[in-house]
Amino acid sequence: MTDLIAVLPGFPTQQYVRLLPSLEKHQVTTADLLTQDCTEIAKRASLPILDVKRLCNAVLDALQASLGVKEDEQVEGNGDQDGNTALRGTGASLRRSGEALVSSWGTVSTLDEDLDRALGGGVPTGHITEVTGESGAGKTQFLLTLLLAAQLPAPRGLSSNVLYISTESALPTSRLSQLLLTHPVLLAADPKPTLDSVISIVTPDLESQDHILRFQVPVAVRRHGIRLIILDSVAANYRAEFERPGGGVASGQTSGANMAQRSSELVKLGQLLRELARKQNIAVVVANQVADRFSGGGGPLARRSGPGGAIPDSSIGPMSSIPMGTDAGNTAFRSTIDPMSLDHQQRWFTGWGDDPYPSQLALKSLKTPSLGLIWTTQISCRIALIKRPVYGPGLVADEENERGEPVLRKWRRWMKVVFAPHAAPSGPGVLDAVEFEIKGEGLAAVKKKGNGKGVDEGDDDDDF
Repeated sequence: MTDLIAVLPGFPTQQYVRLLPSLEKHQVTTADLLTQDCTEIAKRASLPILDVKRLCNAVLDALQASLGVKEDEQVEGNGDQDGNTALRGTGASLRRSGEALVSSWGTVSTLDEDLDRALGGGVPTGHITEVTGESGAGKTQFLLTLLLAAQLPAPRGLSSNVLYISTESALPTSRLSQLLLTHPVLLAADPKPTLDSVISIVTPDLESQDHILRFQVPVAVRRHGIRLIILDSVAANYRAEFERPGGGVASGQTSGANMAQRSSELVKLGQLLRELARKQNIAVVVANQVADRFSGGGGPLARRSGPGGAIPDSSIGPMSSIPMGTDAGNTAFRSTIDPMSLDHQQRWFTGWGDDPYPSQLALKSLKTPSLGLIWTTQISCRIALIKRPVYGPGLVADEENERGEPVLRKWRRWMKVVFAPHAAPSGPGVLDAVEFEIKGEGLAAVKKKGNGKGVDEGDDDDDF
């Protein structure tokens, strides 16, 4: 039972000291006490059934009290002869009324009505929210807006100080100052947000990052009343530590052992941030990098076959590639080679590759958020910022190509909710995603035309 103290540090083991050596000898774990039948455990460890049953009930009561799903009370056998008290439920309660949930609910606005509407009101407290996208998609601009918005009173903010943890570069204070002087919402706010309410720190390596998050951040949250923590970016130190040649804490590890160690570290990070967000009711926002995706054979969507012959994979081209005489609406989907593979399923949780009829340009720019599926299971919400080039008339001369290259006119950007517990996903592709611009005064959604079908591309000065 060496794991009992690790799972329940305050459990009164002295009352069951006669049982623990035998349970330890027969490798009975705390999970066994919670899940297996007491009779089977008693036979396995050669112990009295009633004693084992009493221990199982005590462990269950202690766990429920620790998690907060049971009213705070002393567990069975809590008063010993020495007058010691047993474990009580001192943590944040998981058992809460609807009124308590509503009163504790808070969001941080993006300072744009359309973006907030897509997010269900904004970035929520009590959860880990990831903002992912390629370089230049607007991640930093999105995060800087949250830093200032969190200082506003409800419903736009949390009226609190904020913490910015950077793993790559220092906090861009000049851009924050520009937003304070130009954004209409911030100019009209009373009291106004200030740079003094933004606490920043740089963590250049994984060791310092772990120390800061585990020891210094909880103290700073209590001391300064912080309600928003931003980590920009979560992937930088992990990629530098584990993806370089010879990476990993222990030298001489194989590639598999290296990735296993990284997965373990990511799970610990996720648990740490979740506990911090839930117990302190703060919003934790992390920026994540992306990598190019190279799919092996299967397209973004399942292949289809019909009476008119095989229909090419939708990843090959738009609707016009379907042979004439084929009823695409009535064709049955035929699964790919391995529908359970990550390559097939990641379209539903990465934010890329779920467009039913993608263009050739979209197929060449498929991305995957860094840190893999392990990290995806640690977050509550994923926001993908997608950018695509818009080419205008004319050609750029190229010595190696007589025809030249198309002229890049501008970039278009979308905010897409991939998954979230409080907001509906944006759906496949970018059709229902919110297009936005990056201007001097901050982020601004692009207003659609009157019929809601087209998008007003606006002027060319939106590329900040």
